[in-house]
Amino acid sequence: MKTPACRIFLFPAMVCFSIIFLLSCTGQKIVSLKTLLMGMTDRTGITQTPSPWYKLIQASSYDRKSDKVGGKGWFANDDYTQFSGVDSSKGRKEYILLDSDGPGAIVRWWMTFAGEGSYDGIIRVYIDNTETPVLQENALKLLSGQLLAGEPLSASVSPETDLKMRGHNLYFPIPFLKHCRVTIECDSIRITANSRKPSIYYNICYRQYEKGTKVVSFSKDELLQNAELIKSTNETLKSSGTISDNLNLYSSSEPISAKDSINVNIRSKNSAISKITLKLSAFDTEYALRSTVLKITFDGFQTVWIPVGDFFGTGYKKTTSSTWNSRVDDQLKMESYWMMPFKKSCSVWLINYGDQIVKADLNIESSKYKWRSNSMYFGASWHEYHQIMTAGAESEGGTGKHRDINFADIKGKGVYAGDAVAVFNTVEAWWGEGDEKIFVDGEPFPSSIGTGTEDYYGYAWSRPEIFSHPFIAQPSGSGNFHAGLTINMRYRSLDAIPFMSSISSNIELWHWLPAIINYSLTSYWYVIPPYEINIK
Repeated sequence: MKTPACRIFLFPAMVCFSIIFLLSCTGQKIVSLKTLLMGMTDRTGITQTPSPWYKLIQASSYDRKSDKVGGKGWFANDDYTQFSGVDSSKGRKEYILLDSDGPGAIVRWWMTFAGEGSYDGIIRVYIDNTETPVLQENALKLLSGQLLAGEPLSASVSPETDLKMRGHNLYFPIPFLKHCRVTIECDSIRITANSRKPSIYYNICYRQYEKGTKVVSFSKDELLQNAELIKSTNETLKSSGTISDNLNLYSSSEPISAKDSINVNIRSKNSAISKITLKLSAFDTEYALRSTVLKITFDGFQTVWIPVGDFFGTGYKKTTSSTWNSRVDDQLKMESYWMMPFKKSCSVWLINYGDQIVKADLNIESSKYKWRSNSMYFGASWHEYHQIMTAGAESEGGTGKHRDINFADIKGKGVYAGDAVAVFNTVEAWWGEGDEKIFVDGEPFPSSIGTGTEDYYGYAWSRPEIFSHPFIAQPSGSGNFHAGLTINMRYRSLDAIPFMSSISSNIELWHWLPAIINYSLTSYWYVIPPYEINIK
């Protein structure tokens, strides 16, 4: 029987409107498709601890042998066609990708496939324990085929890569009040004790809201009623830069001698840096990108210390990219759009740790910001594992003794907002089999555990082709298969990770060959003092 393009559970528009109206009268914050979409383009939202509070969890196809931290299977690599169960109650096999009680919302969904029949699977999304799926469609059409929304909410990367070798990304939010189950039906799936075919990889990030949170579940009516908002959200996300009223401009344009610095002081109550523009020139500009460091203090708290190239997402090479939070053009003009609030003052330094003169054209734009009790300071940290030895796979002559490396450990209350890696590979082999492992608030097992570094950054199959998307980018992939530099970035939107007391963000160092490489890690976050971070 031919499967309809999309089967949607019909939720009467009048009932939906009535629920929203009644909830709004109570003064409670309502989670809905509308509020989630609006949150994606609200640059101030991430500067405040979330309300209602939520836990960010990832359901993924990680190798289930990785069942114990530090155990024998901790670095197991069969991260495909792994499911949390199978439902055969409807006369067909539906393999379960996600099964969660509400209130919640799916906020980031990535998949890729390989093998005969792997692309033919039918995804079903069941909301609030209904027997009829609210969504039913081929996986590619649902995730990146613009079924629910156009680009970039629904997109595959890189556009230069063959479609079946891409990572397929859905950033379109799917809220649910009581329950959500996501399944895949695929006649090609064969699972035995020694084999799993075909290869189906998935990462689904979802919010689990605090009990009592009012949620308007996703429905066809919600989709239709928010059609214009979906369109405008896509248009806003595709536009670089930030538009704000009452901007103040602070500038510095002067040479920085070796081992010297310049700084710009801003004293303005209830303000926020909304844009930083920097253009460097030097005899060796690429060296200057790493040896020139951006340092920022807000109200006396230093939260930013990072090489400028890594901060803006270009590493130590001249690359181009355009995302929601940063942009680098072909003239190496670098822009940041992170919102950085403060109560009374902030100071921005450029420190030249190199041995050459660096000319820096620095422009800082600030705007009015209402500081609230749940406002947070922006932070960015960086460090490098310099000339680190990789274990290599046993099948390739290595020891197989892989290890976890650390983005950052933060103690305090805040939100983890994104990260980036710059990897200089030295051999002809893929360096990024490593899975992310993120522990929140002292949990014994990571609430986010993934399926590979490129999967975490939104692409697939180690592909070197460059791409830019509002929330993910690969400005350089020359080191993916060969000796060279790879830069990967992920800026978190609705998939930002709140933490009440601590977060430990890590990723596996899992290279196919034994090699000596350089691996630098950047983290972006917001925090409420007092706090501690292990990156000094």
